[in-house]
Amino acid sequence: MSNFTLTVLGTASAVPVPGRIQSAQVLNVRGRLFLIDCGEGAQSRMIRYRVPLMKIEAVMISHTHGDHIFGLSGFLSTLAMKGRQAPLDIYGPSALGPEINFFKSFHGDGLPYEIRFHKLSMKAPEVILDAKSFEVLAFPLNHKIETYGYMFREKEPQMNIRKEALEKYGFTLAEIGALKAGEDVVRPAGEDTGATFMNGFVRHSGTDEPLVIPNAEAAYKPYEPRSYAYVSDTAPFPELPQWLRGVSLLYHEATYLEKYADQAGLRFHSTAIQAGTCALEAGAGRLVIGHYSSREQNAALYEAESKTVFSETTAASDGDVFEI
Repeated sequence: MSNFTLTVLGTASAVPVPGRIQSAQVLNVRGRLFLIDCGEGAQSRMIRYRVPLMKIEAVMISHTHGDHIFGLSGFLSTLAMKGRQAPLDIYGPSALGPEINFFKSFHGDGLPYEIRFHKLSMKAPEVILDAKSFEVLAFPLNHKIETYGYMFREKEPQMNIRKEALEKYGFTLAEIGALKAGEDVVRPAGEDTGATFMNGFVRHSGTDEPLVIPNAEAAYKPYEPRSYAYVSDTAPFPELPQWLRGVSLLYHEATYLEKYADQAGLRFHSTAIQAGTCALEAGAGRLVIGHYSSREQNAALYEAESKTVFSETTAASDGDVFEI
């Protein structure tokens, strides 16, 4: 199975605390690296956790609050000093454009690589990056300012042909193509094609009924597509669990414990219980929470509250790695 790995760099919210930097993650999708948010201290964490900075292909920024972007200028500068040549794609809300232009105007003299900014603007999930084996979607969140979440998901793989079925039926190339596409093979009644098959023999069919070879008998799916969603920062809203339906691993902010639910509502954030509820309603496989308030620094308290709703919850710590 190809790599699909999340490295959590930072789990603090607005105020960093000892041992905990602000929001940043690196996602490895089949060997391609993506930086998701870039809070203060992100690049030092990447160096500490042996993440190859120069291999970051794109940066996904949720919104322009400082705890999600204060590390971006330093990261961009380091790439320049290391002599990066490959273009860097940055995705984010419209307000991120002036931030990038500020960096270019004051620190971008002689920048050896191109920064390509992709401004997001959508009301529901939309594909923003379409690769051969996976795609990335962005979707709006419910925060004080324009904010987006991200979904990385593998595409449905082609079916593999069962060796024993190939030996039994001697499929033509056209039939193999149909099986790989998930279709059944139907051979017409009385067919006498005289076709030479891949194993060298010729089939002469003289039956009165069509021969139907079910796809499930002749082929199998090599793997179930995996997915990862990043949700920070947001207050709950009805569409979100629907957009996240069936996600393998969900990261959802859990800024507040339930005793601070009033503060969560006022500041358009979520509690640990609300994060667990979202995962439950979405039918997520697993939930990882973070973005903890500096008021309560014991991550175990957040995990315990979320688990009252969704048992497959893990409260992330800086440096945690999750296989998807």
